[in-house]
Amino acid sequence: MSKPELTLRLMDTHAGGDVSRIVLGGVTPLPGATVRDQMHYLRDSADGLRTLLLDEPYGIPEMSVDLIVPPSDPEAAAGYIIMEVMGYPIYSGSNTICTATAVLEAGLVPKREGRQHFLLESPAGRVQIEALVENDVVEAITCEGLPSYIDTYRETIHVPDIGEVTYSVAYSGGFYALVDATELGFSLVREEERALSDCAYKIVEALQAERGFTHYTLGDVGPLPFLHFMGPVTEVADGFYRSRSTTYVHPGVICRSTTGTGTSARLALMHHEGRIRPGDRLETVSLRETGFIGQFTGTRQEGGQAVVENTITGKAFVLAHSDIVVNPDDPMVRDGSVYHILGPRPEAAD
Repeated sequence: MSKPELTLRLMDTHAGGDVSRIVLGGVTPLPGATVRDQMHYLRDSADGLRTLLLDEPYGIPEMSVDLIVPPSDPEAAAGYIIMEVMGYPIYSGSNTICTATAVLEAGLVPKREGRQHFLLESPAGRVQIEALVENDVVEAITCEGLPSYIDTYRETIHVPDIGEVTYSVAYSGGFYALVDATELGFSLVREEERALSDCAYKIVEALQAERGFTHYTLGDVGPLPFLHFMGPVTEVADGFYRSRSTTYVHPGVICRSTTGTGTSARLALMHHEGRIRPGDRLETVSLRETGFIGQFTGTRQEGGQAVVENTITGKAFVLAHSDIVVNPDDPMVRDGSVYHILGPRPEAAD
Protein backbone atom coordinates (compact mmCIF):
# COMPACT_ATOMS: atom_id res chain seq x y z
CA MET A 1 0.00 0.00 0.00
CA SER A 2 1.40 3.39 -1.03
CA LYS A 3 2.17 5.95 1.66
CA PRO A 4 0.82 9.51 1.47
CA GLU A 5 2.85 12.05 -0.47
CA LEU A 6 4.64 14.82 1.40
CA THR A 7 5.40 18.30 0.13
CA LEU A 8 7.84 21.14 0.69
CA ARG A 9 7.06 24.77 -0.20
CA LEU A 10 10.10 26.40 -1.78
CA MET A 11 11.41 29.66 -3.15
CA ASP A 12 14.51 29.30 -5.30
CA THR A 13 16.81 32.32 -5.36
CA HIS A 14 20.35 33.18 -6.36
CA ALA A 15 22.96 35.71 -5.29
CA GLY A 16 25.97 36.14 -7.52
CA GLY A 17 25.00 32.93 -9.34
CA ASP A 18 24.87 30.68 -6.27
CA VAL A 19 21.41 29.14 -5.98
CA SER A 20 19.86 29.08 -2.51
CA ARG A 21 16.71 27.01 -2.16
CA ILE A 22 14.63 28.55 0.63
CA VAL A 23 12.32 26.07 2.42
CA LEU A 24 9.28 28.07 3.55
CA GLY A 25 6.95 25.27 4.58
CA GLY A 26 6.41 21.55 4.93
CA VAL A 27 8.86 20.79 7.76
CA THR A 28 7.47 20.04 11.22
CA PRO A 29 8.85 21.97 14.23
CA LEU A 30 12.33 20.78 15.11
CA PRO A 31 13.56 20.15 18.65
CA GLY A 32 16.04 22.63 20.04
CA ALA A 33 15.96 25.82 22.09
CA THR A 34 17.95 27.83 19.54
CA VAL A 35 18.50 27.84 15.79
CA ARG A 36 21.94 26.36 16.46
CA ASP A 37 20.33 23.51 18.44
CA GLN A 38 17.87 22.87 15.61
CA MET A 39 20.76 22.77 13.16
CA HIS A 40 22.49 20.16 15.33
CA TYR A 41 19.30 18.08 15.34
CA LEU A 42 19.13 18.12 11.54
CA ARG A 43 22.81 17.28 11.26
CA ASP A 44 22.69 14.40 13.74
CA SER A 45 19.18 12.97 13.29
CA ALA A 46 17.57 14.19 10.05
CA ASP A 47 20.29 14.82 7.48
CA GLY A 48 17.94 13.37 4.87
CA LEU A 49 16.45 16.83 4.24
CA ARG A 50 19.84 18.16 3.13
CA THR A 51 20.64 15.18 0.93
CA LEU A 52 17.11 15.15 -0.53
CA LEU A 53 17.33 18.73 -1.77
CA LEU A 54 20.98 18.70 -2.87
CA ASP A 55 21.09 15.31 -4.63
CA GLU A 56 19.37 13.94 -7.70
CA PRO A 57 16.59 13.98 -8.68
CA TYR A 58 15.63 17.14 -6.76
CA GLY A 59 18.84 19.17 -6.82
CA ILE A 60 22.57 19.33 -7.43
CA PRO A 61 25.49 19.65 -4.99
CA GLU A 62 26.35 23.16 -6.23
CA MET A 63 23.13 24.50 -4.66
CA SER A 64 22.50 25.48 -1.05
CA VAL A 65 19.39 25.03 1.07
CA ASP A 66 18.10 27.44 3.72
CA LEU A 67 15.37 26.16 6.03
CA ILE A 68 13.25 28.87 7.65
CA VAL A 69 12.63 28.03 11.33
CA PRO A 70 11.24 29.91 14.32
CA PRO A 71 13.90 32.11 15.96
CA SER A 72 14.75 31.86 19.63
CA ASP A 73 15.61 35.56 19.72
CA PRO A 74 12.34 37.47 20.23
CA GLU A 75 13.68 40.40 18.18
CA ALA A 76 14.48 38.26 15.11
CA ALA A 77 11.98 38.05 12.26
CA ALA A 78 12.98 34.48 11.38
CA GLY A 79 15.63 31.86 11.91
CA TYR A 80 17.38 29.94 9.14
CA ILE A 81 19.55 26.83 8.90
CA ILE A 82 22.10 26.60 6.06
CA MET A 83 22.76 23.29 4.31
CA GLU A 84 25.49 22.70 1.73
CA VAL A 85 27.36 19.83 0.14
CA MET A 86 29.96 19.97 2.92
CA GLY A 87 27.37 19.94 5.70
CA TYR A 88 25.97 22.68 7.91
CA PRO A 89 27.97 25.93 7.93
CA ILE A 90 26.97 28.19 10.81
CA TYR A 91 27.00 31.21 8.52
CA SER A 92 27.07 32.19 4.84
CA GLY A 93 26.90 35.62 3.25
CA SER A 94 25.26 34.56 -0.02
CA ASN A 95 22.71 32.39 1.81
CA THR A 96 21.93 35.25 4.20
CA ILE A 97 21.41 37.65 1.28
CA CYS A 98 19.05 35.13 -0.34
CA THR A 99 17.20 34.35 2.89
CA ALA A 100 16.72 38.03 3.73
CA THR A 101 15.31 38.62 0.25
CA ALA A 102 13.02 35.59 0.57
CA VAL A 103 11.51 36.64 3.91
CA LEU A 104 10.69 40.01 2.35
CA GLU A 105 9.20 38.48 -0.81
CA ALA A 106 7.24 35.91 1.22
CA GLY A 107 5.82 38.60 3.50
CA LEU A 108 7.45 37.30 6.68
CA VAL A 109 8.88 40.81 6.95
CA PRO A 110 6.66 43.53 5.46
CA LYS A 111 8.43 45.14 2.51
CA ARG A 112 8.80 48.93 2.69
CA GLU A 113 10.21 51.42 0.20
CA GLY A 114 13.66 52.76 0.95
CA ARG A 115 16.04 51.30 3.53
CA GLN A 116 14.70 49.05 6.26
CA HIS A 117 16.37 47.08 9.02
CA PHE A 118 15.52 43.78 10.67
CA LEU A 119 17.14 40.85 12.45
CA LEU A 120 17.54 37.24 11.40
CA GLU A 121 18.87 34.42 13.57
CA SER A 122 21.45 32.14 11.97
CA PRO A 123 23.13 29.19 13.69
CA ALA A 124 25.94 31.67 14.42
CA GLY A 125 23.52 34.04 16.20
CA ARG A 126 21.86 37.37 15.45
CA VAL A 127 22.42 38.94 12.02
CA GLN A 128 21.64 42.58 11.32
CA ILE A 129 20.04 43.09 7.89
CA GLU A 130 19.66 46.29 5.88
CA ALA A 131 17.44 45.98 2.81
CA LEU A 132 17.19 48.55 0.03
CA VAL A 133 13.77 48.42 -1.68
CA GLU A 134 13.02 50.52 -4.76
CA ASN A 135 9.72 50.26 -6.66
CA ASP A 136 8.87 47.14 -4.64
CA VAL A 137 12.10 45.41 -5.75
CA VAL A 138 14.75 44.31 -3.24
CA GLU A 139 17.74 45.96 -4.89
CA ALA A 140 20.37 45.16 -2.25
CA ILE A 141 20.89 43.36 1.04
CA THR A 142 23.67 44.33 3.44
CA CYS A 143 24.33 41.79 6.17
CA GLU A 144 26.86 41.47 8.93
CA GLY A 145 29.80 39.26 8.16
CA LEU A 146 31.00 37.13 11.06
CA PRO A 147 33.97 38.49 13.02
CA SER A 148 36.93 37.29 10.96
CA TYR A 149 40.60 36.78 11.71
CA ILE A 150 43.82 35.31 10.35
CA ASP A 151 44.76 32.00 11.96
CA THR A 152 47.81 31.23 9.78
CA TYR A 153 49.85 33.60 7.63
CA ARG A 154 51.90 32.56 4.59
CA GLU A 155 52.94 29.04 5.49
CA THR A 156 53.85 26.40 2.92
CA ILE A 157 52.72 22.85 2.30
CA HIS A 158 53.80 20.24 -0.21
CA VAL A 159 50.88 19.19 -2.41
CA PRO A 160 51.22 16.11 -4.63
CA ASP A 161 51.23 16.94 -8.37
CA ILE A 162 51.49 20.66 -7.59
CA GLY A 163 54.54 21.19 -5.39
CA GLU A 164 55.09 23.75 -2.64
CA VAL A 165 52.02 25.95 -2.08
CA THR A 166 52.01 29.09 0.05
CA TYR A 167 48.76 29.64 1.91
CA SER A 168 47.15 31.62 4.70
CA VAL A 169 44.11 30.54 6.73
CA ALA A 170 41.29 32.84 7.82
CA TYR A 171 38.18 32.16 9.87
CA SER A 172 35.09 34.01 8.62
CA GLY A 173 32.25 31.58 9.35
CA GLY A 174 34.37 28.60 8.38
CA PHE A 175 38.11 28.10 7.95
CA TYR A 176 39.37 29.28 4.54
CA ALA A 177 42.68 28.49 2.91
CA LEU A 178 43.69 31.63 1.00
CA VAL A 179 46.03 31.14 -1.97
CA ASP A 180 47.41 33.47 -4.61
CA ALA A 181 45.86 32.52 -7.96
CA THR A 182 48.71 34.03 -9.98
CA GLU A 183 51.34 31.97 -8.11
CA LEU A 184 49.40 28.85 -9.15
CA GLY A 185 49.13 29.96 -12.79
CA PHE A 186 45.48 31.04 -12.83
CA SER A 187 43.88 34.19 -14.24
CA LEU A 188 40.47 33.39 -12.67
CA VAL A 189 38.40 33.16 -15.84
CA ARG A 190 35.50 30.79 -16.41
CA GLU A 191 37.47 28.52 -18.75
CA GLU A 192 39.65 27.56 -15.76
CA GLU A 193 36.77 26.32 -13.60
CA ARG A 194 37.55 22.59 -13.83
CA ALA A 195 41.28 23.14 -13.34
CA LEU A 196 40.60 25.39 -10.33
CA SER A 197 38.44 22.70 -8.76
CA ASP A 198 41.07 20.00 -9.33
CA CYS A 199 43.81 22.20 -7.89
CA ALA A 200 41.78 23.22 -4.83
CA TYR A 201 40.80 19.61 -4.16
CA LYS A 202 44.45 18.58 -3.94
CA ILE A 203 45.40 21.50 -1.69
CA VAL A 204 42.50 20.97 0.72
CA GLU A 205 43.17 17.21 0.87
CA ALA A 206 46.79 17.95 1.76
CA LEU A 207 45.84 20.50 4.42
CA GLN A 208 43.25 18.22 5.99
CA ALA A 209 45.79 15.39 6.14
CA GLU A 210 48.45 17.57 7.75
CA ARG A 211 46.63 19.65 10.34
CA GLY A 212 43.38 20.83 11.89
CA PHE A 213 42.17 24.26 12.95
CA THR A 214 40.55 25.38 16.18
CA HIS A 215 38.41 28.47 16.70
CA TYR A 216 39.17 30.53 19.82
CA THR A 217 35.63 30.12 21.20
CA LEU A 218 33.97 27.41 19.08
CA GLY A 219 36.84 24.95 19.40
CA ASP A 220 37.08 22.16 16.83
CA VAL A 221 34.70 22.97 13.95
CA GLY A 222 35.79 20.09 11.75
CA PRO A 223 38.19 19.80 8.80
CA LEU A 224 38.94 22.91 6.76
CA PRO A 225 36.21 22.97 4.06
CA PHE A 226 36.96 26.08 1.95
CA LEU A 227 39.66 27.43 -0.32
CA HIS A 228 39.67 30.92 -1.83
CA PHE A 229 41.74 31.81 -4.89
CA MET A 230 42.83 35.45 -4.74
CA GLY A 231 43.50 37.54 -7.82
CA PRO A 232 45.50 40.80 -7.80
CA VAL A 233 43.97 43.68 -5.84
CA THR A 234 43.54 47.02 -7.59
CA GLU A 235 42.39 50.30 -6.05
CA VAL A 236 39.66 51.63 -8.37
CA ALA A 237 38.75 54.65 -6.18
CA ASP A 238 39.87 56.08 -2.87
CA GLY A 239 39.29 53.33 -0.32
CA PHE A 240 37.55 51.05 -2.86
CA TYR A 241 39.36 47.94 -4.06
CA ARG A 242 38.52 45.19 -6.55
CA SER A 243 39.87 41.66 -6.99
CA ARG A 244 38.93 38.65 -9.06
CA SER A 245 38.22 35.75 -6.69
CA THR A 246 37.00 32.18 -6.66
CA THR A 247 35.75 30.09 -3.74
CA TYR A 248 35.93 26.29 -3.63
CA VAL A 249 33.89 24.07 -1.27
CA HIS A 250 35.25 20.60 -0.50
CA PRO A 251 34.66 18.21 -2.10
CA GLY A 252 34.56 19.36 -5.69
CA VAL A 253 32.36 22.48 -5.84
CA ILE A 254 33.38 25.83 -7.32
CA CYS A 255 30.95 28.47 -6.11
CA ARG A 256 29.28 30.62 -8.74
CA SER A 257 29.65 33.70 -6.53
CA THR A 258 32.75 34.83 -4.67
CA THR A 259 30.82 34.08 -1.43
CA GLY A 260 30.25 36.43 1.46
CA THR A 261 32.44 34.50 3.87
CA GLY A 262 35.20 34.37 1.26
CA THR A 263 34.99 38.16 0.93
CA SER A 264 35.12 38.52 4.74
CA ALA A 265 38.22 36.31 4.78
CA ARG A 266 39.86 38.60 2.20
CA LEU A 267 39.13 41.65 4.37
CA ALA A 268 40.76 39.92 7.34
CA LEU A 269 43.88 39.21 5.28
CA MET A 270 44.08 42.74 3.89
CA HIS A 271 43.80 44.12 7.42
CA HIS A 272 46.47 41.70 8.65
CA GLU A 273 48.78 42.99 5.91
CA GLY A 274 47.99 46.64 6.72
CA ARG A 275 46.40 47.29 3.32
CA ILE A 276 42.98 48.65 4.39
CA ARG A 277 41.50 51.04 6.94
CA PRO A 278 38.05 51.11 8.58
CA GLY A 279 35.51 52.25 6.02
CA ASP A 280 37.39 50.77 3.05
CA ARG A 281 35.55 48.39 0.71
CA LEU A 282 36.56 45.41 -1.41
CA GLU A 283 34.55 44.13 -4.36
CA THR A 284 35.28 40.49 -5.15
CA VAL A 285 34.48 39.47 -8.75
CA SER A 286 33.62 35.89 -9.69
CA LEU A 287 34.30 33.71 -12.73
CA ARG A 288 30.82 34.76 -13.93
CA GLU A 289 31.53 38.49 -13.45
CA THR A 290 29.22 38.77 -10.44
CA GLY A 291 30.35 40.44 -7.26
CA PHE A 292 29.86 41.11 -3.57
CA ILE A 293 31.11 44.19 -1.76
CA GLY A 294 32.70 43.74 1.65
CA GLN A 295 33.26 46.71 3.92
CA PHE A 296 35.83 46.73 6.72
CA THR A 297 34.05 48.44 9.62
CA GLY A 298 36.45 48.01 12.54
CA THR A 299 38.53 45.69 14.70
CA ARG A 300 38.59 44.41 18.23
CA GLN A 301 40.72 42.07 20.29
CA GLU A 302 38.98 38.82 21.16
CA GLY A 303 40.40 35.52 22.31
CA GLY A 304 43.90 36.71 21.53
CA GLN A 305 42.94 37.50 17.93
CA ALA A 306 42.67 40.79 16.02
CA VAL A 307 39.09 40.31 14.86
CA VAL A 308 37.83 42.17 11.78
CA GLU A 309 34.25 43.44 11.81
CA ASN A 310 32.67 43.70 8.37
CA THR A 311 29.53 43.79 6.26
CA ILE A 312 28.69 42.13 2.95
CA THR A 313 26.42 43.68 0.29
CA GLY A 314 24.85 41.90 -2.66
CA LYS A 315 21.61 41.35 -4.54
CA ALA A 316 19.48 38.22 -4.75
CA PHE A 317 17.01 37.31 -7.47
CA VAL A 318 13.94 35.10 -7.12
CA LEU A 319 14.04 32.21 -9.62
CA ALA A 320 10.96 30.14 -8.81
CA HIS A 321 8.11 29.45 -6.40
CA SER A 322 7.32 25.75 -6.21
CA ASP A 323 6.15 22.76 -4.22
CA ILE A 324 8.34 19.67 -4.22
CA VAL A 325 6.44 16.43 -3.78
CA VAL A 326 8.27 13.73 -1.83
CA ASN A 327 7.00 10.21 -2.40
CA PRO A 328 7.99 7.76 0.36
CA ASP A 329 7.91 4.94 -2.19
CA ASP A 330 10.53 6.62 -4.41
CA PRO A 331 13.77 4.57 -4.32
CA MET A 332 15.74 7.72 -5.27
CA VAL A 333 15.04 9.15 -1.80
CA ARG A 334 17.93 7.35 -0.19
CA ASP A 335 17.90 8.78 3.34
CA GLY A 336 14.66 7.94 5.11
CA SER A 337 15.46 10.28 8.02
CA VAL A 338 13.71 13.03 6.07
CA TYR A 339 10.23 11.54 6.47
CA HIS A 340 9.73 12.09 10.19
CA ILE A 341 10.24 15.87 9.86
CA LEU A 342 7.94 16.39 6.86
CA GLY A 343 4.23 17.06 7.23
CA PRO A 344 1.56 15.45 5.02
CA ARG A 345 0.76 16.97 1.67
CA PRO A 346 -2.04 19.53 2.17
CA GLU A 347 -5.40 18.64 0.65
CA ALA A 348 -6.54 20.71 -2.33
CA ALA A 349 -8.98 23.47 -1.46
CA ASP A 350 -12.64 22.84 -2.24
